[in-house]
Amino acid sequence: MALPIINSIASWILKKRIHQIELFLKYPNEVQEELLMSLIRMSEGTAIGRKYDFASVKNYTSFSERMPVSTYEDIEPLIEQTRRGEQNVFWSTPIKWFAKSSGTTNAKSKFIPVSAEALEDCHYKAAKDLLCLYLNNNEDSQLFTGKSLRLGGSKQLYEDNNSFFGDLSAILIDNMPIWAEFSSTPSNKVSLMSEWESKLAAIVKETVNENVTSFAGVPSWMLVLMNRILEETGKSSLLEIWPNLEVYFHGGVSFEPYREQYKKILPKDDFRFYEIYNASEGFFAIQDSNDSNELLLMLDYGIFYEFIPMDTFGTLNQRVIRLAEVQLNKNYAVVITTNSGLWRYLIGDTVRFTSINPYRIKVTGRTKHHINVFGEELMVENTDNAIAKACQITGHEVIDYTVAPVFMEGREKGAHEWIIEFKNPPQDAEHFRKVLDETLQSLNSDYEAKRYNNMTLNPLVLNIARPKLFYDWLKEQDKLGGQHKIPRLSNERHYLEQLKAMQDTYSADMV
Repeated sequence: MALPIINSIASWILKKRIHQIELFLKYPNEVQEELLMSLIRMSEGTAIGRKYDFASVKNYTSFSERMPVSTYEDIEPLIEQTRRGEQNVFWSTPIKWFAKSSGTTNAKSKFIPVSAEALEDCHYKAAKDLLCLYLNNNEDSQLFTGKSLRLGGSKQLYEDNNSFFGDLSAILIDNMPIWAEFSSTPSNKVSLMSEWESKLAAIVKETVNENVTSFAGVPSWMLVLMNRILEETGKSSLLEIWPNLEVYFHGGVSFEPYREQYKKILPKDDFRFYEIYNASEGFFAIQDSNDSNELLLMLDYGIFYEFIPMDTFGTLNQRVIRLAEVQLNKNYAVVITTNSGLWRYLIGDTVRFTSINPYRIKVTGRTKHHINVFGEELMVENTDNAIAKACQITGHEVIDYTVAPVFMEGREKGAHEWIIEFKNPPQDAEHFRKVLDETLQSLNSDYEAKRYNNMTLNPLVLNIARPKLFYDWLKEQDKLGGQHKIPRLSNERHYLEQLKAMQDTYSADMV
């Protein structure tokens, strides 16, 4: 009887948050403006606040006129000052945590500041909101009668110059309240293990006999774990191991290429998939309904949002706009000002608004991870959806992929070159290539125009990856597990050439 009572109490507490969410749904722009001024007032005495005279900033206009948009490279010296122990540089309360992130754009590590306010008012608040929204939509949920299986980063925390750095997930686990560990599996000790293969074995051992009702993690790595669990238990479905499973909370990479594979191992009509959008820099958006993968932009987490239309991004005519000015179905680069002292910081993600009342988004890719060599404006959203649809049509399953341009040479036209790793390589690779090319044209009119009669682009080139090619590439880069992702698209051929060099016996499989 104890567990159902705990479930009911937890649900009641979490649902109280709905009233606060309704406030920013009703007054989104006012909430954002007030939040910005609060961040500015709190930081007047910091080095950044004095440099840009925050004391005289009275509104968004004056803030935007004097504070430039910045990248990590721009603010790295200030972050290094703080890592060495200097405080009150860009945020007024002590910063002792740094989320280490190499991302997918650069091998060099980034150290993203994480304040106590960000931990409490952004990351932990978001975790509670995720549960709140899910429970509000599923009143018969028995989520808290069991545990949540979490798959976080594989790096341990390291002390450095009186500051601590590690994967964001490790920082969150290390700081979470004691009661949270009781509702999670595996244990903190196993969650923070750094060696991926040992960690997988330990997770399987700790979790198979638990009553798991939900799981959370990056779809690509979670699928590796789930397949390992099925292999070791000899089961064909996760529901045979955990009959009370009801929801998978996922984020980090698009779910579309993996959706059908998850449905096969979770054969339950009412099983829920809930998407989130978070990063080392903050927690931004949450799926707020059962039957839509659009994400509600959360406006009261200490993050002020601005956006750069991608059709002006990186040009002399680049524009930065606030939330009130966004339009539907346009791609925007995301700029954030946060309660960890990131001021007008370009995080590198792109989003598209699917609704402006309330503000809902879909993540479409990265500012550096798109292909526009030939004016085709290809985004990760396009290729993820094309892969998913091509798999549905042909009955195949994709593990990972990446795409790069084939540059024009002499009179030879350009093309896109793909490397795709399949669960089982297609017997007719040419058929899959043709279906994928046609599907991509149906999803992206610019790509379709360039492909018309092979006017600018030749048909896409397809390489069938050998088994574990992408896994081996990540291992070579020391990026196994956790939050690490394959770079899907690139305007140059660096990643693709590295992968092709590792193809070994499959190098002749180009079609």
